[in-house]
Amino acid sequence: MTIKEAQETIDKWITTTGVRYFNELTNTAMLMEEVGEVARIMARQYGEQSFKKSDKEVNLADEMADVLFVLMCLANQTGIDLTDALEKNLEKKSIRDADRHKNNEKLKEQ
Repeated sequence: MTIKEAQETIDKWITTTGVRYFNELTNTAMLMEEVGEVARIMARQYGEQSFKKSDKEVNLADEMADVLFVLMCLANQTGIDLTDALEKNLEKKSIRDADRHKNNEKLKEQ
């Protein structure tokens, strides 16, 4: 599925199953909530925190998909084509950072 197809699929789902989009502010708050859920898993799975008994059934992939879903809702609501936005963002980064990371001593192998 392309990003464009995903945005279209989400729009169709929202307007049928979901009835309508939540407003942009609600969706922004929901995005922060979903990102927090990803952060919680990352802190426990890859960081130094331990899982609680209530955390045993976590699914990182599903939580990342929730982030993507809400982000695409916001893009749809604000008229942003995420394919175009990502292409332009990668081009910007490629120009700006052409040598930046290669010359970063902190990234050199130890």
